Amino acid sequence: MKREFLINIIFLLAVNLLIKPFYLFGIDRTVQNTVPMGDYGIYFALFNFTFLFQIVNDFGIQNFNNRNIAQYNHLLGKYFPNILILKSLLGTLYLLLVFLTAWFAGYGLDVLPLLAIIAVNQVLNSLVLFLRSNVSGLGRYRLDSLLSVTDRLLLILVCGVLLWAPPFRGAFRIEWFAWAHTFALSATALLAFGVIRGRLPTLRFRFRWPFLLLLLRRSAPYALAVFLTSIYNRIDGVMVERLLPDGQVEADIYASAFRLFEASNMIGFLFAGLLLPIFSGMIRRGEAVGGLAQLSFRLVGAGALALFCGIFFYRTEIMIALYDSGSVYSGRVLAYLMGGFFAVCGTYIFGTLLVANDSLRQLNYVFAVSLLFNIVLNFLLIPRYKAEGAAIATCITQFGVLACELLLAHRLLRPGNTGGAIFRFSALLALALAAGLLIQTCSGLGWLWRFLATLAAGGVFALILGLVDVRGLAQWRR
Repeated sequence: MKREFLINIIFLLAVNLLIKPFYLFGIDRTVQNTVPMGDYGIYFALFNFTFLFQIVNDFGIQNFNNRNIAQYNHLLGKYFPNILILKSLLGTLYLLLVFLTAWFAGYGLDVLPLLAIIAVNQVLNSLVLFLRSNVSGLGRYRLDSLLSVTDRLLLILVCGVLLWAPPFRGAFRIEWFAWAHTFALSATALLAFGVIRGRLPTLRFRFRWPFLLLLLRRSAPYALAVFLTSIYNRIDGVMVERLLPDGQVEADIYASAFRLFEASNMIGFLFAGLLLPIFSGMIRRGEAVGGLAQLSFRLVGAGALALFCGIFFYRTEIMIALYDSGSVYSGRVLAYLMGGFFAVCGTYIFGTLLVANDSLRQLNYVFAVSLLFNIVLNFLLIPRYKAEGAAIATCITQFGVLACELLLAHRLLRPGNTGGAIFRFSALLALALAAGLLIQTCSGLGWLWRFLATLAAGGVFALILGLVDVRGLAQWRR
């Protein structure tokens, strides 16, 4: 199983690293730099606002379905058409809830058209994730990897034309960006549906309330997890825009730093998406999961720390190079967000393990406490420190979640020698920071070369400390 995991994670990372960074920094960043200051900020705030209601849009169906199809492939024909009906009902309810809440929250008529497009895109994105959960649940990991980048590839093509083709150059509007997402997600959903349809001998849609209610009851713990994590991961952008007089500008700054965090976060998200069906199958067969959990934690954690050290020393240079609004201030926002990146990567590993073990009740207690803690921190820090305060709150919250998940995993499962891994991570952080400080004094080199040298130093120390065991990886691949 470790060999299968390594082959698929390498393929998954390869296709995503080819497409998604170019989208984030070639398209998404260009859109923010092209539209008037504040336009992308309101887009970012509205996107986070619609994300707060994912409990209705998804209701935990993606993770529930992924885990169950991975363990019982024969249920695909029974679950798939019924869940599609259920998702249609939930999507309609979600749209109504978004618009009603936006009205009560005081959003004006001027932003409602953009809000409507973004909300529809959230419904389409949830549909794509559900369709992909069937593909990965059937063990078609490499096909799922290709589907994971299809929408971004289409966005690159569409937005590339709108941004740089002579007929549209200089006229780009933030609404065009939202409509491009609609097209890309719709096309990806149709493609994924076609893949799944080929695995079904028949496809019958029957509206059966008892079965739909059963699905809702069984996916309810997953829904609560989605709801809680969606809020504590996304509410900061909304609170920045709502709590401050210059909220749209501060949200714009926060979004620029969050984009880099999101690009880095792609790695942990990909690990989680691949690990959930694998962990679920291993637990059902009674196989030990500790080796795979530790392998994943060491790989993703070492990369996270090396990246943080590089960004810590050159945070201002990075933001100024990427954005017209880049500054020392936005660099500090980036540093705090990336400070929590290691913790986020750890939660993707151990949170996924707990979900695969069906430990949702305990996990939801952790998420609920973390959400309350994060909201309190945001109320205390945002009015004084603005976007930087939101980043600090996020960093602290993520480490709290990781600590709780580690305790839960060790109490309920046997995830291996995590204490030894954390000791090595601490040594890696100290060595990489010391090397970065030394490299920073090499004034003859440009900042980009010094940044890359700091990353390389982190990689070398990870090898020396055994966090990345090349010999062990080669044996597992065989």
